[in-house]
Amino acid sequence: MGPGCWRAVSSYSSPQVVVVRDGRLGTAYRALQLLVLLYFIGYVFIVQKGYQERETGPESSVITKVKGVTQSPSKVWDVGEYVDPPEGGSSFSILTRVEVSAAQAMGTCHEVSMGAPCHSEQDCVSGTMDASQHGVRTGHCVPWGSGRSCEVLAWCPLHVGSNSESLAEMAAQFTILIKNHIRFPRFGFSKANIQAAESHYLKSCTFNATSALYCPIFRLGFLAEQAGEDFAVLAEKGGVIGVIISWDCNLDLPEMECNPRYSFRRLDPKGALASPGYNYRFAKYYIWNGTCTRVLTKAYGIRVDVIVQGQAGKFSLIPTVITLATALTSVGLGSFLCDWVLLCCMDKERRYSSRKYEQVPVAPCSQPGSGCPAPDTLQSTTTQQAGRASPSQAS
Repeated sequence: MGPGCWRAVSSYSSPQVVVVRDGRLGTAYRALQLLVLLYFIGYVFIVQKGYQERETGPESSVITKVKGVTQSPSKVWDVGEYVDPPEGGSSFSILTRVEVSAAQAMGTCHEVSMGAPCHSEQDCVSGTMDASQHGVRTGHCVPWGSGRSCEVLAWCPLHVGSNSESLAEMAAQFTILIKNHIRFPRFGFSKANIQAAESHYLKSCTFNATSALYCPIFRLGFLAEQAGEDFAVLAEKGGVIGVIISWDCNLDLPEMECNPRYSFRRLDPKGALASPGYNYRFAKYYIWNGTCTRVLTKAYGIRVDVIVQGQAGKFSLIPTVITLATALTSVGLGSFLCDWVLLCCMDKERRYSSRKYEQVPVAPCSQPGSGCPAPDTLQSTTTQQAGRASPSQAS
């Protein structure tokens, strides 16, 4: 086995080259090569920047601040009352309409929800409650309107038929400051959407994608308009608007070329029949005549969700080499397809096959000295072809 292994290690195999002179196949072969080159040069390298190392999903922080004053029939509302939560995060709500209940105190009153009518106290089991009702049943069946209803222990009077007040008179003019800072840790690159030499320039500017890109102050009405919504309708039922900030940065270019791009869209299903819009409830408590009392408010509003996304790329040798190797390998796809067509679909199949492939007998000799070479001297087809000085030609 020693000499055989040495010959295997010290030998070099080279495929036999056959030149096929056929106009149709030659044109198809060059067209395939051209398409592959255009794909890799135009799309992979130029559009997709296949020579770059990439990082997606930047680290991000968002701080928001709302300003403005509006008025309802009962009072004047400022930021401390119509913005929730007040911390100024990436998701917040601005009240545009409220339904305020009368003052409520803990006590007993008749249930007004569906499923609570009764004929006797046997219909109102004491201590039972349901998620669709307002309190715990006391076991009494009490008069209500023209009928009777189960009595419950709850915050009374119940939140039904409350007064509705609109805050939308000036809500469209509310201003929203969105401060965003991003960082791509792989490249050590960071940037913010606020840049200016003067510290007070934010007091007198509003966002403009062309002239004031780095003034992230938006009017609430502007957000609704950019999302394709009628502000009056949106303020009546409420809804969710997404502010998408995209950072797509080519770090091979100067830092000034990396800029935020804003887009706006409504995120909740528009025109939904079941539970349309956006609303929630909250209560404010106080002591009145020694009794704990509350005012329950059902709030309709516009919720703003700030979503940050992006990617960064920078030249790197490894992805460049991988992409080039893939491109060169893909160029050989044309030769494979043309070989398949020639061998399977054309009348020159036998002539081409006899020139491209050479068959070597592999059966061992039955008698010594019969003229057959020893088994260890048989060479593969590729090895025999390696010693030839010039390629064969088939026409």
